[in-house]
Amino acid sequence: MFKATQKLLTRASAVLAASFLLLPLPGHAGPSFVESGFWKPEVDAGNLPPISERLPHTPLVVDLAAKGRQFGVQGGTLNTMVTRSKDIRQMVVYGYARLVGYSEDYQLQPDILLGYENEGNKRYTLRLRPGHRWSNGDPFTSADFEYWWKDIANNPLLSPAGPPDFLFAEGKLPQVSFPDETTVIFEWQVPHPQFLQNLAQARPPFIYRPSAYLKQFHADYADADTLAEEVDYARVKSWAALHNKYDNMYKFDNHELPTLQPWMNATAGKRIRHQFVRNPYYHRVDSRGVQLPYIDTVEMEIVAGGLVAAKSNAGQADLQARGLGFRDIPILRKGENDGDTYKTYLWGTGAASQIAIYPNLNTADPVWRDTLRDVRVRRALSLAINRAAINRALYFKLAKPGAMSVLERSPFFRPEFREAWASFDPEQANELLDQAGLTEKDGYGIRHLPDGRRMELVVETAGERQEVENALQIITDDWNDIGVKLIMRPLDRDILRNRVFSGTTMASVWYGWDNGLPQKHTSPAFLAPTDQVFLAWPKWGQYYQTGGAAGEAPDMEPAQRLMELLHEWELAANDAERAEIWHQMLSIHADQVYGIGIVAAAPQPVVVSNRLHNVPEQAIWAWEPGAHFGVYRPDEFYFQDGEG
Repeated sequence: MFKATQKLLTRASAVLAASFLLLPLPGHAGPSFVESGFWKPEVDAGNLPPISERLPHTPLVVDLAAKGRQFGVQGGTLNTMVTRSKDIRQMVVYGYARLVGYSEDYQLQPDILLGYENEGNKRYTLRLRPGHRWSNGDPFTSADFEYWWKDIANNPLLSPAGPPDFLFAEGKLPQVSFPDETTVIFEWQVPHPQFLQNLAQARPPFIYRPSAYLKQFHADYADADTLAEEVDYARVKSWAALHNKYDNMYKFDNHELPTLQPWMNATAGKRIRHQFVRNPYYHRVDSRGVQLPYIDTVEMEIVAGGLVAAKSNAGQADLQARGLGFRDIPILRKGENDGDTYKTYLWGTGAASQIAIYPNLNTADPVWRDTLRDVRVRRALSLAINRAAINRALYFKLAKPGAMSVLERSPFFRPEFREAWASFDPEQANELLDQAGLTEKDGYGIRHLPDGRRMELVVETAGERQEVENALQIITDDWNDIGVKLIMRPLDRDILRNRVFSGTTMASVWYGWDNGLPQKHTSPAFLAPTDQVFLAWPKWGQYYQTGGAAGEAPDMEPAQRLMELLHEWELAANDAERAEIWHQMLSIHADQVYGIGIVAAAPQPVVVSNRLHNVPEQAIWAWEPGAHFGVYRPDEFYFQDGEG
């Protein structure tokens, strides 16, 4: 299968950085383009076209000077770590090649696309770059969008649930057309303002596929006998299962699947170390004509979570933030001083809260469900937490105590939202619990539930962050003073989520909203019960995501109002109307305390090799928007002298 591509990947690990060769682009004015030393041997051997034939006719030219960055040199290997084999998908997150992506100030701009036109948030015309190619050299055209739309998204064997939820507006799918090989049009009858931001997500929807590659696994295109042999060889039950096995753009674990990312997977199967090599057809260049990425190879090592800080301390990572937390800063600083091989930057964080407790309003226990649905109980639990003590003990006063809300860099930030029900007031908390009818106590001062059970609230965690467990220890004492016994239960992350989704948990702990930095164009969908991953209302989210086939319909007025406001936002005519809707939705959350925020904006340590340049010293570590390193464009990072 695509032996030429595999041949390149096999040879890639043996190619060393060399001097640059300038090649003019035939028929086009402007600067010459630079052939990389990494791929030059393949060009000389005739296995790869020259750079002038690999770039799009109009590549994306990066103005590094406007960003305050330096021109880099190509070469080197960047070492980084993850803690699970499936997290090699972080290369798609960090690479952050998107049809439309965020700039560092969170404004949307074309990336893979040459441009786009938005007509009233109803009709979106996507313009592709003529001459753009996949990493294996196949043309990237509207045919790849058409294949996804007609042969995957609307094929019941490959997509039993139909096209993805984000494409529906007022319950209707768009009309999708492909006028020519560089034009794709999505058109709805009603406004669909969040379409572009969905394309810019850390985990993008991938509304296109490498059709030439995947057609060999599709029953409508492949030879039946050959396809049957492939199904048997892969030990799967059907051609659809085979297609889905190899069609994993986000998982990034099929090293033969062509990509548009800056680096492509060059490692087959599961390994302790995965190698990713530069994409010879990547669409971005700097203003001197040097093709990005600057770094030739990324090596991602899979290590136990407890070893990330120690190995970073020993200088074994060139760029590392994942797997590091605030508590690791002292050991990282020590290694920084002892070894003089890296620096530890302290970035801000983009989550709405560093730690948040989510009472499960959909818990299967009927007594606890009624208790937690009483807003007085949720407010009391919040008021009883000594956030200043947690900030002092765990974050050296560097975080910001308060309720869960958006951060200061968002235009929707209001101090009153962060302060709502977040002062340390055990007296008021006791009064609220009394008003809720929870007045009976045992000999130890623990309140009784209406059915006579002790008020023992089990709070489940993923067990991945020591500061979470330390914070819960402090909160245990705080809640004990108001007659609530906190029982902490650490679990595996996947087990925790499954228990929440099934309604088994009473309460859980996670970060606050991923997006604590919403902008004027950001959809407030995550503030409404539209997704089961908001741990306070998993059943409501399931109901929305499945069109009522699973879960439960929201049956509390404030949550219903959030859904109404989201619908109004989608139909709003201008930014002023959308901003007012944001304000109303944030106000409801502040009042209803669906998630009990503890502290926000705790610094995130980022280990950076002394030889690695163009990594911003001050930045925001955020999943959405931002894709962690992605928004800062790691393809622009480079090693001194090109040697990593």
